[in-house]
Amino acid sequence: MSDWVVDAREITKVFNMGEVEVHALRGLSLTIEPGEVIAIMGPSGSGKSTLMNILGCLDRPTTGDYFLDGESVADLNDDQLADIRNRKVGFVFQSFNLLPRASALANVELPLRYARNGKNRRQRARAALEAVGLADRMTHHPNELSGGEQQRVAIARAIVNEPSIVMADEPTGNLDTASGDAIMKLLLDLNKERGTTLIIVTHDPEIAQQTRRIVRIRDGGVEQ
Repeated sequence: MSDWVVDAREITKVFNMGEVEVHALRGLSLTIEPGEVIAIMGPSGSGKSTLMNILGCLDRPTTGDYFLDGESVADLNDDQLADIRNRKVGFVFQSFNLLPRASALANVELPLRYARNGKNRRQRARAALEAVGLADRMTHHPNELSGGEQQRVAIARAIVNEPSIVMADEPTGNLDTASGDAIMKLLLDLNKERGTTLIIVTHDPEIAQQTRRIVRIRDGGVEQ
């Protein structure tokens, strides 16, 4: 078993834009310990989003090695990437990404429909919603929930498969200060209670300061 939940070695990512090559990542290396809470920061165009897509198995590197929870990821095909993503990674997005016509409970059940172990879906989804304090809002649709409640549903969906990593991309970006503070407390509490590794992409220094380590990305690499 690897000592790292994330072990990225000399990762490059090159996008071909017609005749132009865009080097988004340039030999980036990063390790993250199980249960660690880190913030990833950097200016627009620094490679943050590309890095998150690779770490979350939404994309693969052009060159380099990536091990997620001890599994080699770099050479997996699309179906294999989807499988490891569903088993190992939970995503929380700035815009919530909830299905508007589905209840909170149905939204949280969604990852379980694609899981190898999809047993007791309804029971597990209920437990995830209870864990984020929404026991009384399970039948509500997104338009019947506040922004903070919608983000709680998104977090419940992210943790329902008990992933190794939760990746949160600007999770408080669309929320007012009080709701944002509550969401950060919830994420940090889940880390403490479950030991889930938490990776947060943020532009907000106050959010970053609540994590244990800040990784700054610039020009496709980690700033030293």
